[in-house]
Amino acid sequence: MTLSLIDTLRGRRQRLADLINFPAILWAGNSSPRNFPANVFPFRASSHFLYFAGLPLANAAIRLEAGKLELFIDDPKPSSALWHGVTPSRDEIANKIGADAAYPMAELAYRVEGAATIAVQDAATWTSQTQIFDRMVLPQLPPQGIDLELAKAVIKLRLTHDEGALTELRSAAAVSVKAHEAGMAAVKRAKTEAEVRAAMESVIIAHNCQTSYNSIVTVHGEVLHNEEYHNTIQPGDLLLADVGAETRNGWAADITRTFPVSGKFSSTQLDIYNVVLAAHDACIAAIRPGVEYADIHLLACKTIAEGLVDLGILQGKPDDLVEKDVHAVFFPHGIGHLLGLDVHDMEDLGDLAGYEEGRERSARFGLGYLRLSRPLRPGMLVTIEPGFYQVPAILNSAREQYQYLINWERLEQFADVRGIRIEDDVLVTDTGAEVLTKALPTSSTEIEQLVAPVAPK
Repeated sequence: MTLSLIDTLRGRRQRLADLINFPAILWAGNSSPRNFPANVFPFRASSHFLYFAGLPLANAAIRLEAGKLELFIDDPKPSSALWHGVTPSRDEIANKIGADAAYPMAELAYRVEGAATIAVQDAATWTSQTQIFDRMVLPQLPPQGIDLELAKAVIKLRLTHDEGALTELRSAAAVSVKAHEAGMAAVKRAKTEAEVRAAMESVIIAHNCQTSYNSIVTVHGEVLHNEEYHNTIQPGDLLLADVGAETRNGWAADITRTFPVSGKFSSTQLDIYNVVLAAHDACIAAIRPGVEYADIHLLACKTIAEGLVDLGILQGKPDDLVEKDVHAVFFPHGIGHLLGLDVHDMEDLGDLAGYEEGRERSARFGLGYLRLSRPLRPGMLVTIEPGFYQVPAILNSAREQYQYLINWERLEQFADVRGIRIEDDVLVTDTGAEVLTKALPTSSTEIEQLVAPVAPK
């Protein structure tokens, strides 16, 4: 049976009440001006607020105590109807989310005693938080005292997803799959990356969603978070598309596919693609409760090292190469991250969320960018996203250090592979894994068919 929004939210705040014995106040945040006050960037509510309030309400706050929710939001001004139409009243919103009471924002200052909070990202809001609490509440400062206790409790709840969350996450995944299909269909007639991006994001917008992060649609896949779209698409290029949808209520998807713009991988592109795909498939097959996510990452590292040894690019035993971080010359990032209301879920809390208590991020080149170091639990949603990149700055610095472990002459034969990444969203189940984005193929032959469909005879 599918729970209503009110029942889902009540369940979440009761679970929070089981973990803390003090009130918590969470702010939604507000829009930030682009260049003058009335012209604002699109509003995105704080994810911690969204988790318990359920709706993206601007300039609002909630107070949670003993399983009860008090909503603080002002009624719309009469003049706002001219510009924004009729909007719900405070009482109407309160009824929709099952609030136990609702007050104007000005009343919040009288309800903060003994409460904990989590800093919101926009400056106007964290300034208000600091003033109301009469203590520093800043997103760049790690939480302390009861704020830290609250953060740990919220992390415990958001690490695994309830049915309400999974319904939203499946929706985000389905829209994202359609967006990627549109991108592959558009690439053969596109002249620039921007045209492919437009095809993909138009699908997301058409489903009344927004992107969950700035889209990466590029022929320069070696730039991991490339947000430029002006490059022309040339025959022989690979296009890396890392694009995900976010539902109206803030739940995210995150998919990457890399495909040949001509509809056919070259032999060298196919060789590297299959190495990355082998790592992708091995990692997903290994996911189950109790498995350490760091071990999943190391499995990807070893699989990539094995594949590059087989291709003659790396020289040595795969285990030794991983121990020396040689693989990281081509696979420098972690295997993935948590996924939920944030595309990198709860990273506003730093490694508090991603790392099991007592663990610290490694200083090793091959492990330092690992975003998650926890044992997997049922209900966790993670990404699996191995890759291969030829980053000029990394290659240049590695030439002396790894002079005899990388066959540089052999590597030159793969000059048409700048970057390849394959990414899916994987739910940890009671017995293994479910790939929420499995409707989008990963095999090279199916990718080629999506880019350049073969007409039936």
